[in-house]
Amino acid sequence: MSNAVPEVLVLGAGVSGLVTAVTLAERGARITLREIGPKVGSGASWFAGGMLAPWCEAESAPAEVTRDSIMSVGWWAQHVPDVTRHGTLVLAPPRDTPELSRFGRKTSHFEVIGGQQIAALEPDLEDRFDKALFFAGEAHVDPRRALPALRERLQSLGGKIIFSASREGGETDFDWRIDCTGIAARSSLGNLRGVRGEMLLLRCRDVTLRRPVRMLHPRIPVYIVPRAEGIFMVGATMMESDDTGAITVRSMTDLLNAVYTLHPAFADAEIVEAGVGLRPSFPDNIPRVVRDGRTVHVNGMYRHGFLLSPARAEEVKNIIFDR
Repeated sequence: MSNAVPEVLVLGAGVSGLVTAVTLAERGARITLREIGPKVGSGASWFAGGMLAPWCEAESAPAEVTRDSIMSVGWWAQHVPDVTRHGTLVLAPPRDTPELSRFGRKTSHFEVIGGQQIAALEPDLEDRFDKALFFAGEAHVDPRRALPALRERLQSLGGKIIFSASREGGETDFDWRIDCTGIAARSSLGNLRGVRGEMLLLRCRDVTLRRPVRMLHPRIPVYIVPRAEGIFMVGATMMESDDTGAITVRSMTDLLNAVYTLHPAFADAEIVEAGVGLRPSFPDNIPRVVRDGRTVHVNGMYRHGFLLSPARAEEVKNIIFDR
């Protein structure tokens, strides 16, 4: 490439699009971000848990995902406010305690703790669990605060954001086209599929948690992520389906049973929202960067959007700036 400032069109203002746009703008590219929805995070990113948990994800993800996601905690802490770095607590109800051993065999960077240590970390869970795994180096962020913060960061760097399905100005006016449109890019990435995820937002002022809690279960592990003002995000199912219909009774029952097992005060919680999103996924569930001439796809984020977007954005930056 020449030394001229690259003109880059980024398609899609979900987590991968915003992180890529900000990363390129910080390097000096001139960015136009186009989103067909009414706001940033109009797709699956809005329903994400926002957990920055590279070590926990190693339970089901290959080593490549862990390796590339370790940088994510620091990246998010540098770019958005309210990144909570209190770790992750992994629990199991008494009938499923063998799941803790299985989880531990597949992960690392944790401490096995007992009832007193659990109560010290989470006083509201005192006398409820005798054993847990504590991943002290992990963190979490609220996507509904983080994504608008990235929008503001991009605009402060001179980036332009267009909320429109039309191709105003023409895509040929740019040096590079970065496609971060998720499942909508399936016509270009033929091996992309949708994995349905369902979640709940609950308001419960009788329970306080300082960190995400993962409740293990042989069939459907559930995570409970605290947010501001007594809100808890509870998710998330994993279904091989492109269906975007409303949450099912089975899924809602499983999610509610998990939070009730965590603490019976959740029985009186208010259901604020039930959401469904389609996670774009490749056959191996590993997010990747795919280059086709001057078009670069960042896709297949699966359940690793917040974890792996910073690393994949670095790949795009290296392509555009010939590193």
